[in-house]
Amino acid sequence: MSHDTSPGGPRGSTGVEPLAGYTVGITAARRREEFGAALERRGACVRYGPAIRIVPLADDSQLREATERCLSAPLDIVVATTGIGFRGWMDAADAWDLGEPLSKALEGAVLLARGPKVRGAIRACGLRETWSPASESSNEVLEHLIETYDLDGRRIAVQLHGEPLPDLVETLRLAGADVIEVPVYRWTVPDDLVPLRRLIDAVATLDLDAVAFTSAPAAISFLRAADEQGLGDAVHEALLGPVITACVGPVTAGPLLAQGLPVIQPPRARLGSLVREIVEQVPRRRGRILPVADGWIDIRGQAVVVDNERVMPLGRTAMALLRRLAVQPGHVVTRRELLPPGGGDEHAVEVAVGRLRSALGDPRLIQTVAKRGYRLAFDPERAAVDPADWRY
Repeated sequence: MSHDTSPGGPRGSTGVEPLAGYTVGITAARRREEFGAALERRGACVRYGPAIRIVPLADDSQLREATERCLSAPLDIVVATTGIGFRGWMDAADAWDLGEPLSKALEGAVLLARGPKVRGAIRACGLRETWSPASESSNEVLEHLIETYDLDGRRIAVQLHGEPLPDLVETLRLAGADVIEVPVYRWTVPDDLVPLRRLIDAVATLDLDAVAFTSAPAAISFLRAADEQGLGDAVHEALLGPVITACVGPVTAGPLLAQGLPVIQPPRARLGSLVREIVEQVPRRRGRILPVADGWIDIRGQAVVVDNERVMPLGRTAMALLRRLAVQPGHVVTRRELLPPGGGDEHAVEVAVGRLRSALGDPRLIQTVAKRGYRLAFDPERAAVDPADWRY
């Protein structure tokens, strides 16, 4: 091992990707390849388990009927909720030769955009939004409508975003508005549920370090599928801490926060920002850098990095053993304490420790303490230099 004793030793730039050794699950259906490739470029192992699929309306009659209602009399207010939905509406209108009349109708109305994606879609169509909330929340849109306008008798079109918006729609109707629901597309479960079930199982068994969500319907579908699979409690327990829940923004995070689950999310609801948030947060929350022997080991989700140079994937048993030794680095852990939860004998522990030493490539990293057990060859003097430099 190298003899780097400088405080910055374990964080030097040596070419090891920041997510090497970590496994991230992706529940997205749309843009999943782009998302996964961005994580893989940063070293992550990616598992795909789409929780939803977008289904275009098999019969466009509902959308056309809603569009014609919008054109039958001037609209007062239009609420656009998603970029893909707004673009889909405009594309369908073009196909029916109603694109220009719809654009004029929207141009003459108060046009509210729920977030930056739909704001971009509106502007790409040559229109301009009147107002957009900072939070991307439908509730904030509703509050703005109630506080700003007299809604009695107003004609309001609401572009739906995959599921009905009963709270928004019913509140507007109770205020006296004539609400036109515009059902551009809807969500449903995937045709092939096997990848999703495997991803749920991986969360429940802690085989993932993080699971990422890019839409609220995907989060709802994931939790619902976990319950149907009989793993709802195990998944909930995993998402409370061992497995990091990453969301692209506050709307996506809503169903998870409602279940009391902690989430990480970027300051801006963008896919690239979510990737950067995962790169920043997963190593901090799931990694552990320790000065051991005369070098450094970085205990990651499913692997160990030695001297910030060699990434060594380890099996579940070896990772559990190493993590147990690292709970109190340098302290002796008895063979009995290292027994797996299901039981076993102390000889099996000796064999497992031997295999772990071989996998790490340096037997000095784990010391045998005669008649007591094992300990990491932790170097407290180097650790005392500045803990921020050796441990997340």
